[in-house]
Amino acid sequence: MQKTSAYIALGSNLHDPLQQITQAVTHLATIPATELLQVSSYYQSVALQLPEDNSKQDDYINAVAKIMTSLTPEQLLYHLHMIEKKQGRVRLSKKKIWAARTLDLDILLYGNECINSTNLQIPHGQLAVRNFVLYPLAELTGDNFILPYWGSIKKLLQHVNQDGLKKL
Repeated sequence: MQKTSAYIALGSNLHDPLQQITQAVTHLATIPATELLQVSSYYQSVALQLPEDNSKQDDYINAVAKIMTSLTPEQLLYHLHMIEKKQGRVRLSKKKIWAARTLDLDILLYGNECINSTNLQIPHGQLAVRNFVLYPLAELTGDNFILPYWGSIKKLLQHVNQDGLKKL
């Protein structure tokens, strides 16, 4: 069975975020037909908020993991959702898209595939504009890595700042 490399974003800002991310990395290593290859440094980032949301959220802890998997993207997403659920993630309505959470696991890249379905968008739709994803991803891939749609990470990093981002 052929394996595909994939990159997974990890984020948490509830219930001891550092522990949540560390535990999620441990769970990633247990996904069937999948091998955990690398994990970036952890980064602290300011929570994204919708303009009409006046509530203050705690900062996030973020990282990116590189895996090799024989699973399809949909199967991988299923396992990521099971890890989130195991760690107490409660999925809220689409209106609460940037709500605080115990754990958020997103497939950033799956080989060179481009998928745009109801349940899955690969590459992740916000990847190119989120410093808390680009910096840890670049740590794993190097600056010359080419992303589908957007080109080199090096070019993307020139258009995002490090405001609110701190490498731990």
